[in-house]
Amino acid sequence: MRIASIQLNVVEESKEKALEHASQMIRQCRGADLILLPELWNIGFMSFDRYRSEAETQEGPTLTLLRTLAKELSCHLHTGTFVEKREDRFYNSSFLLNPKGEILGSYRKIHLFTYQSPEADILTHGTSVTVIPTAFGNLGLATCYDLRFPEFFRKMLDQEAHFFLISSAWPYPRLEHWLLLNRTRALENLSYLISSNSAGINRGIRFVGHSQVVDPAGQIIAGSGDEECIVWAEVNREIVLRVRAEFPALRDRVFKNGM
Repeated sequence: MRIASIQLNVVEESKEKALEHASQMIRQCRGADLILLPELWNIGFMSFDRYRSEAETQEGPTLTLLRTLAKELSCHLHTGTFVEKREDRFYNSSFLLNPKGEILGSYRKIHLFTYQSPEADILTHGTSVTVIPTAFGNLGLATCYDLRFPEFFRKMLDQEAHFFLISSAWPYPRLEHWLLLNRTRALENLSYLISSNSAGINRGIRFVGHSQVVDPAGQIIAGSGDEECIVWAEVNREIVLRVRAEFPALRDRVFKNGM
């Protein structure tokens, strides 16, 4: 599976400009089997005052555009997240699209960030993990702060995830945390981890970038700095299966499946 993780600059001018910019970057990923986008890229994670006013349903402009682009490029597309409005509640939601532009599954962020952030005051927690089967393997979806909760990834592992897809808006100064957690979540679960982090500045806060593709041995096979870019890599479910068969860590777990 050929991966293109887009480390996208936040465009604060307007959502329309952000969608236009994302479209240009996505079209540079032609030939990828799977494209990933960051967290809340269409308004910026730090734009808390815009969360409610610019929230969208699944029929809104962001998902509509991305469904069109997935079909145009004939690829799987992880939409990154946007603020989704469902009745009177708001969620930090992501979707996985197939090459026909159809929705294969969605994930609503469970761990909302409370450190110097009103995210949890505005949004509602998701309630369940999401692992989506595809021809390339089983894809588990996660968002940013989820990285700090190992039990969350164990739940996806217990649903037979081979790959973790992470959309994020991880800021400075916590770069070392980001680098460590990307590798740790991959290594401890003998899984690929593919992250798409935001770039640039949003409301005066700079994001760390450093989107990565980490293999099941915890090795970074592709990565970036903190500027806008596209991270390319080749990944293979057979490597996950081989590593898990050869190294017994997952078989040797004592506490699993709710124990």
